Amino acid sequence: MKDIDLKKYEYFYEIKKSKFYSYSFQINSKKEFDFLYDLLKKTHKKARHICYAYNYINDNGMVQSKYYDDGEPKGTAGIPIYSIIEKNNLNNTVIFVVRYFGGIKLGSGPLLRSYIKSAQLCIKKEATI
Repeated sequence: MKDIDLKKYEYFYEIKKSKFYSYSFQINSKKEFDFLYDLLKKTHKKARHICYAYNYINDNGMVQSKYYDDGEPKGTAGIPIYSIIEKNNLNNTVIFVVRYFGGIKLGSGPLLRSYIKSAQLCIKKEATI
């Protein structure tokens, strides 16, 4: 896999000292997803959560999709991120939102809206790997 300058594709949002970094990439396989996820885990070692959603069409023409809350309250991160993929009719796309907890609990509503806003920010410029 190629080296990727994550800063080039990074979008930032902050609310009540919680910092959200979002990224969107074109992917064509689980292997490409795994590479990006590992890269983000290495880059954001101190992050509390790395949530994501993706879909891609596999070699058999089947759509593979998944979302993950990474310890956030159920339904506040992965599903909202995936909804952005669906509403924008994106295919072969992964969106990651990395959260650094700022010490103040946001509550379910503001947390959900923060993940949606972060996902919306990054779909403007997807990276192709």
